[in-house]
Amino acid sequence: MFKDSKESVAVYGGSFDPPHIGHKEVVLEALNVLKINTLIVLPTYLNPFKKDSHFSTTKRLKMTKEMFADFSAVLVSDFEIKEGQTTPTAKSLDHFQKEYEVKYLIVGADNLASIDKWYNFKWINEQITWVIATRRGYDVDTSKLRAFKILEIDVDISSTEIRNNIVKDRSYMNMDERVERIVAFLDSKKAEEIESFNLENVDYLAKRVIIANSLGSKHSASLATQLKVELKPLGEDFLHVDESDDWVVIDLGDILIHVMTSEARQIYSLEEFLTELSEGKYASNQIT
Repeated sequence: MFKDSKESVAVYGGSFDPPHIGHKEVVLEALNVLKINTLIVLPTYLNPFKKDSHFSTTKRLKMTKEMFADFSAVLVSDFEIKEGQTTPTAKSLDHFQKEYEVKYLIVGADNLASIDKWYNFKWINEQITWVIATRRGYDVDTSKLRAFKILEIDVDISSTEIRNNIVKDRSYMNMDERVERIVAFLDSKKAEEIESFNLENVDYLAKRVIIANSLGSKHSASLATQLKVELKPLGEDFLHVDESDDWVVIDLGDILIHVMTSEARQIYSLEEFLTELSEGKYASNQIT
């Protein structure tokens, strides 16, 4: 018997931060013109030329899978995300070559200027045919490429533009993700004993409450200022900030943030009240 030949594939990697119609157009055109069995969409853990991503790896992977859920010839792979670190394209290519005949790598025209700086570029260049998705404002300089095809893409849009348009649409992040973002930021700024309380099922003025200890009154004020600088551009509405010597309350409408000194926290035992409230131990007419 003859051994079955490997499926031919194209690999399309990127941050997908977030995935958008431009990515979908690239995939549609690639499926139309390339002779392949499958197109592998490969969200990165972290782009080697970027310091961070706007959306979490979990969120980016979820959104990408949702975008291509109806594409029977598309496989969204979590290989690089599971690596848990920046993964060179050469490593991913070697990984997929063990199972598939990887014929093409799809990249945007904006990658061409620095493509020879990719790790093990010479080896990659010998292995595959590059597929270049055109992008307005970027020259298609293929002089460094051994073999290539051009995908003419009419959609002139970038992930940066998409982020700028959607960050004020909080529906793109659910409540848990917003709370997680706030908690992570407080932790990075040396707040201590951070707790969050889910009050969605009780009659209270906010759906979630976050409590954190500061290192002192100046630290409390500084955290409030830094939270505003960090979160307001991301679509959080700061309805009110109430400051005292040992306590700052930040009202985001559906989320309340309490930042206080450890002494104040011991005196007022706010977390005890919130714990009992979340457990339904107070009737609505008892809460003032």
